[in-house]
Amino acid sequence: MRKVFILITMLTIVVAACTAKKGMTSKKDALNGTWELDYISGPRIAFEGLYPNKKPFIKIEVDSNRVSGNTSCNNFFGKLNRDGHNISFKEGLGMTKMFCEGLGEPTFISTLEKVNRYDITDEGKTLHFIMGDIAMMRFRRID
Repeated sequence: MRKVFILITMLTIVVAACTAKKGMTSKKDALNGTWELDYISGPRIAFEGLYPNKKPFIKIEVDSNRVSGNTSCNNFFGKLNRDGHNISFKEGLGMTKMFCEGLGEPTFISTLEKVNRYDITDEGKTLHFIMGDIAMMRFRRID
C-alpha cells in the first residue's frame, strides 16, 4: 500500500511539473523558430515566379535577440528589433552578396523593410508581418 501511495505521489508531482512548465510558455516565445514565406504583397509577378526554386525563410531567436535567414538566394542576419508586437528590419541586417536573378530577393528585402508589426495565428503556425493594417508577408512555421 505504501508503494502505491509513493507511486501516485511521484506521478502527481511529474504531471504537475509538466503542466507548470507548459503554462510558462509566453506569447513572446511563439515568435521563436524558423518561418518559410508563402505569401508576399505587392509584386505583379506570381509568388511561384518570384521564388521558383527556393522560398525565402527567416529564423527568429528571441532569447538571443537575433534574426537570420535566406532571401531565396543570399543569407541575411542581424539583430531582432522588436517591442511587443512592433518589429522592424530597417537597420542592422547584414547579407551575403551573391548575384541573384529575378526580382525575388529585392522584393523580399524591400517588403521586409516596410513591416512594422507582426501577428501569429493558427495556434502558432502562421506569422504575419504587417505594415499599418495590411498584411505584407505571411510565413508558415517549418520547425
